[in-house]
Amino acid sequence: MTQFAGVQSSSSYTGFFPHAQNDPTAGSTFLSLGGSSNIYNMALIPAGYFSYQLNPNLWLGMSLNSPFGLSAAVPEMWAGRDYTASATSLTTYNATPTIAYRFADWISVGVGVQIQYAKASLNHGVSAFVPQLGAVVPFGDATLTGNGWGYGFTAGVTLTPTPATTIGIGYRSGINQKISGEVLLPNGVFGANTTIDLPGIVSAGVRQRISPQWTLLGTVEWTNWSRIGTANVAVAGASSTILPFQYRDGWFFSGGAEYQASDRLTLRTGFAYEISPITDQVRTPLIPDNDRFWASVGASWQIIRGLKADLAYSHVWVRDATVNISAASGNPWFTTSVTSINPFGVAYVGNATSHADIFSVGLNWRWDELMAPAPSKALTTK
Repeated sequence: MTQFAGVQSSSSYTGFFPHAQNDPTAGSTFLSLGGSSNIYNMALIPAGYFSYQLNPNLWLGMSLNSPFGLSAAVPEMWAGRDYTASATSLTTYNATPTIAYRFADWISVGVGVQIQYAKASLNHGVSAFVPQLGAVVPFGDATLTGNGWGYGFTAGVTLTPTPATTIGIGYRSGINQKISGEVLLPNGVFGANTTIDLPGIVSAGVRQRISPQWTLLGTVEWTNWSRIGTANVAVAGASSTILPFQYRDGWFFSGGAEYQASDRLTLRTGFAYEISPITDQVRTPLIPDNDRFWASVGASWQIIRGLKADLAYSHVWVRDATVNISAASGNPWFTTSVTSINPFGVAYVGNATSHADIFSVGLNWRWDELMAPAPSKALTTK
């Protein structure tokens, strides 16, 4: 915030168009039911940021965004139904009031409080062993719905060792997101609650101006996804259920450049590589994620004094992934335990292909400039 003088706000609207397709292979219990087309829904993701400079060294701010989310619509009957069935969604909303202080021209620090609301609907198929048929057959759905609140904090430091160099280091704490609601099973409705241990994030970035027109940028980000572990869903009057996510930590590396084409136009481009937290060992057809490459382009246009518009596009290539949930794979989602969401050990084996397109537009206001009177033109006389 200390890089933005006066009273400023920014709003962005991102259209997220993900695609993931699952194709079952030999080894799937319900291979004859076939695969799925794109399982994900598009999403419109708004975000807003505000900063207010109280005095030469002190700022107050607020951010509103949605850090985690998923929306999937899967065929009612397909080979992977016991691991993703019907409609599934997760939506989070974060409000983060913040305060920042500039100790000197070269160092500023900031802290904030995360207030997060989450709403979830997780739907999985349920199968049962039918003695008369001597086989496991699709039986119905199990749906967990609920909502809740979680809390955390943020902290960061900005260093400007030279007028051309800016270094930022930030931390966003993990949040123990509580979810309370109910589980709808083929044999009834039961109260349920769980806590999802969402990850903490450490990021470091640098901006280096190398000429009046060119600036280079780089980012490294570590996300502590391993803290999510296994979530226990307590079900009133019924056996509890486990959700064995068991992710590893994720990494993100990016580099880019800005070109000041004119006083009003700035052009940008960048590339990134992301190491997915989801390994072959724990991957499911609901989130068939893998390591990814990003390519992005963007631009900013100064519309009038105090008002700037942003436009950006990214394409994400996701490496093809294998999904193996079977007795031989060791995948924790396959189990015959009564506490599992898959108590009859239905196997799914297949391949997944994924990609995403991301479009974003934004507006940035500097309100004290917008509301200030325009500079008067000097009068001359002959």
